[in-house]
Amino acid sequence: MAMDEEDLEPLQRKAKLRDLTVMSIEGLEDYIGLLSNEIERTKVAIKAKESARQGAESVFK
Repeated sequence: MAMDEEDLEPLQRKAKLRDLTVMSIEGLEDYIGLLSNEIERTKVAIKAKESARQGAESVFK
């Protein structure tokens, strides 16, 4: 049986959503900044994994 790439990924729980109603405008803007940084970090990780995958695929062609 072939192994899916998803089988190798660690199981992740869904992030807990914050209660935005109790946050100030400044707090919400800070939160957006944190989320933007996390999105950018995730995009970099995706690009690195894609590059590694392409390198591995080129070896097995």
